[in-house]
Amino acid sequence: MDRFLVGNGAGFSGDRVDAPLPVLRTLIASGLPSAMFFETLGERTVALAHLEKRRDREAGYEPMLERLLEPILALAKQHGIPLLGNWGAANPPAAARAVARLALAQGMPDLRIALVEGDDVTGLVAGGQLPVHEADAGLDMGAWNLIAANAYIGAEPLVEALAQGADVVVAGRTSDPALAIAPLAHHFGWRADDWEKLALGAATGHLLECGSQVTGGVFWDPGFKDIPDPAKIGFPIAEVTRDGGLVITKAANTGGLVDLRTVKEQLLYELHDPAHYITPDVVLDITGCTAEQVGPDRVAVRGLRGHPRPDTLKVTASFEGSWLGEGEVSVAGPNALARARATADVLLQRMKIRGLEVRARVDLIGVASVHDSDDGALWRGYDGPEPPEIRIRLAVEARTRDDADQASREVLALLCCGTAGTGGARWRVTPRILTRSHLVLRERVPVTVSVKTAREILA
Repeated sequence: MDRFLVGNGAGFSGDRVDAPLPVLRTLIASGLPSAMFFETLGERTVALAHLEKRRDREAGYEPMLERLLEPILALAKQHGIPLLGNWGAANPPAAARAVARLALAQGMPDLRIALVEGDDVTGLVAGGQLPVHEADAGLDMGAWNLIAANAYIGAEPLVEALAQGADVVVAGRTSDPALAIAPLAHHFGWRADDWEKLALGAATGHLLECGSQVTGGVFWDPGFKDIPDPAKIGFPIAEVTRDGGLVITKAANTGGLVDLRTVKEQLLYELHDPAHYITPDVVLDITGCTAEQVGPDRVAVRGLRGHPRPDTLKVTASFEGSWLGEGEVSVAGPNALARARATADVLLQRMKIRGLEVRARVDLIGVASVHDSDDGALWRGYDGPEPPEIRIRLAVEARTRDDADQASREVLALLCCGTAGTGGARWRVTPRILTRSHLVLRERVPVTVSVKTAREILA
């Protein structure tokens, strides 16, 4: 057919788990050939997943995978709508097994699940075989332990999976646009060097990849940029035609909106160079792009151009970094500002008294935090109205977990050692992950695709 729909069911790991069903219902109601993708990986998500996999060999994939798929898996299979996602993160085989278990529980032992592997290039980075990307050339990771390194793979293996009849495609670190390019290329038969068509697919993926960002999320600013029913923001759908048409819309009977403002904001999101947006499949050029409102919640995008893809793929290498310690406590009532300032000074003094090797800052939430510097210049110089309550946050960076823990526990001690009316203490310590980008020739990333039924995967 001349029209194909691509829906998005998630824009990051942690997105709304009830968002996919309205999208799928809209795809079904259209009667058009369709596919749906889930983008659940960020720059550090894979590294965190690798840490989970170290603790449990069956972990390390998208933790909400089952919750995302349970309401839609049987319905998508019934209507022939393939589901694609980089849910695999650090453990695509375990993610495929999770999908298979869900399929069997729903009476679909013959559900065809594609497993895409090969993005893990940890060995190449560990062996010092890959050049560091020029933007990160000054980062010295020699003192830190490598967790993982994953290359951003493109659409070709995903297209192969669909060509083999996959109902669900499970991948690891794909590029975001590839998840939309793949079903479009499969349906329309695009060549891997048809740069204009691939540019259309890359723009489709880029506009949809962050889910509700193009339908009013993040754009929403009450009183300035209002959106309808934000508690039920609808996730986006793209209508793509064989002759290169692209219209962005959203799930029916949902909140949010699609207009020129939301589309333009998302189109420019993360584009360092609008004439040269690099993806593994194509270099996208939006400098001649136009957008037109063609109906309620419908925006047409035209004028996209494509250039040949790069010879290299981006690799994100993640390293065990330092430790982050955080502690919070509240003060409220008359003289809260003076008590908060005094508490902040005491916390910083305690770091020195105890000889803790930490980099520390204190934020007075409600007075100054987001825009302040480590020295607290804004809260120290604040002369505005007296806040009725203030949340005091200590944050420290430490080389060792013990220093971070001991520093953050100083907030707990304030329940008796602090000013009058101090309460609500909490603290935690979390590992920090450092990342560095590398480049790898694409032929050094041997991606494999295997398609099996749910029954075969669990046999």
